[in-house]
Amino acid sequence: MLARLFAGREDTRLAALLFVVLLVLNIALNPARFAPHNWGSVLGLAAPLLLAALAVTVPFLAGRGSIDVSVGPLIGLVNVLIVKGLILGAGIQSPLLIVPAALILGLASGALNGFLTSVLRIQPIVATLGTYLIYSGLALTILPSPAGSVPDWLRALAGPWSVLPVGAAVLLWLAVRRLPYYDLLMATGSDDRAAYTAGVGVPRVRFTAYLLAGLFAGLAALSLTALIGSGDPNIGPGYTLIAIAAVALGGVSLAGGIGGLTAAFLGAADIFLLQSVLTAFNVSTFVLQMTYGIVLVLAVCLNSEKLKALIGRRRIAA
Repeated sequence: MLARLFAGREDTRLAALLFVVLLVLNIALNPARFAPHNWGSVLGLAAPLLLAALAVTVPFLAGRGSIDVSVGPLIGLVNVLIVKGLILGAGIQSPLLIVPAALILGLASGALNGFLTSVLRIQPIVATLGTYLIYSGLALTILPSPAGSVPDWLRALAGPWSVLPVGAAVLLWLAVRRLPYYDLLMATGSDDRAAYTAGVGVPRVRFTAYLLAGLFAGLAALSLTALIGSGDPNIGPGYTLIAIAAVALGGVSLAGGIGGLTAAFLGAADIFLLQSVLTAFNVSTFVLQMTYGIVLVLAVCLNSEKLKALIGRRRIAA
């Protein structure tokens, strides 16, 4: 079954192999943390990155430079609005209001980014960098420093119930996979001109990709809020570059048309486990940042078509 899952995807198989190696290393270094009874807590720690990686993945699949660098600040802004606006400001504690609010905020951001990139045709990197700065500034304006606390049900999403937001994202992605939209998304990412010639509404496909990215970012914001147990405007922005490094490592093509949930989650899990290993050796945050950069560059190089073609020619010559 695993062989079929990774068949024809050497880049994803590499991420899967790295996952096994890093998992074994983590278990050897810290067996108590990765014991079966702690799996819920481990998933809670990894959930924000897993979901942020999936949010970053969907625009990449749409191709032609589609990217959303505002995912991290959006996660931070939703976190701040939930804690400062709903929990502290309005005294709202119910999941029936907080969860939909987080998802609606994510969808609103996705609609904004989709409008800027797909309707106004602004370069995605420019448009989403603009919203990156807006969201970062708004979060700091609303809550200049960490504050507040979250209800127990939300805090539980970082522990035994961490499977709920991750499971919701998986089910949503599986539903998308069964829709005709998925084929249109991959066709657009692979060759948008051919897709347009075939009658595909390319702007509509890309607009929807940003909507999905916002929805997954809303789930990531819920997981992050559960994890830190308060509002913090400074944590969210850091997830953008880590998530991009994760999806590149997992085998998602930054040029579009290749990748999905498996690649995004594998790459994010690799980054999380690598971070855990380095933390076990008391590596500084500066070295962690350098590591993320190295991972991103290496992953893009390993997945480049020119490198694959060069390796292929050498194999034929041998």
